Amino acid sequence: MKEFAYYPGCSLETTASPYDKSVREVFKALGIGLHEIEDWNCCGATMYMSVNKTVGHAISARNLAIAQKMNMDICAPCSSCYTILRKTNKQVHWDPKDREKINEALGAAGLVYDKDVEVRHPVDILYNDLGPEKLKALVKNPLKGLKVAPYYGCQIVRPDGHFDDVDEPVTMDKLIEAVGATVTYYPCKVRCCGGMLMTTSEDIALKLNMQLLQAAEENGADLIATACPLCEMNLEAYQEKINTRYGKKFNIPIVYFSHLIGIALGISPEKMGIDKLLISPEKLLAAGGVR
Repeated sequence: MKEFAYYPGCSLETTASPYDKSVREVFKALGIGLHEIEDWNCCGATMYMSVNKTVGHAISARNLAIAQKMNMDICAPCSSCYTILRKTNKQVHWDPKDREKINEALGAAGLVYDKDVEVRHPVDILYNDLGPEKLKALVKNPLKGLKVAPYYGCQIVRPDGHFDDVDEPVTMDKLIEAVGATVTYYPCKVRCCGGMLMTTSEDIALKLNMQLLQAAEENGADLIATACPLCEMNLEAYQEKINTRYGKKFNIPIVYFSHLIGIALGISPEKMGIDKLLISPEKLLAAGGVR
């Protein structure tokens, strides 16, 4: 199986550590090598880009340049990091003048980026490189009876739908089904959670997240599985505040898709940081025979 340069990004080292742990454990169990990029830096996110695009791309390109030296493509679990790194790749290819400026900046650190390092998301790798059928064959604890709302968020399949449909993605659905769970109808699967609006326009963000939780509840989901650390935090950490604001009684666990795969493969919840989640996914643990 192919090996990848692993780019955890800032979120997975802090608030989204359960995502980091679960991806590493799942890939290890499946024999897919992840080699963390040494001395990686922030992808630049949207803040750097909004101030100076060239500087933002240069900061992001440093990670691509190090991965180039490793002679590996990148695996980036964070939706924002994945999008920013791919955006930087396009900028380097599209704009020769910017490419020259970016490489001038990289040159100060003894780096150059002149090849094509592919940036891939774990959902893409597990679906297209491993495949649902091979995953299904490796399952030890099929998650029978568990009903899951698949929430992709607004970034990993946009803007160009690199590995899935922009409006109706199905790759994560197929992985969830491969481990024995049932995918519920979830019309909000690519709607935005508000992202950083939670820190600047809280009323708007709370309403967006209330609607996401409402849709999961109305369609009978036991939990929401996501592939984005910011979506996970907004849906989980603000659930109590949403209940107070809108008179709801939501108590919906929010997990990463990799948690479902890990439990089905027999990986302990503690190794994947499931005990760090704010709302314990009891039905997931019960379905996997852990409790």
